[in-house]
Amino acid sequence: MPKLKTKSGAKKRFKITGTGKVKYTQSGKRHGMIKRTNKTIREHRGMTVLFKTDGDNIKKYFLPNG
Repeated sequence: MPKLKTKSGAKKRFKITGTGKVKYTQSGKRHGMIKRTNKTIREHRGMTVLFKTDGDNIKKYFLPNG
């Protein structure tokens, strides 16, 4: 049987925490900050945890090896 490979796009975008949750960086911070409100810029900082069902799908199909 061939090995299951991790999707290279997914390993750049997602991280798995110690408890098994999937973290991702928030979108909308690449360009055009001048038109966004300060509140939006502030809220999109850092990483967020995916919903459980979405995280389970990511782990199953895109990050099989963790």
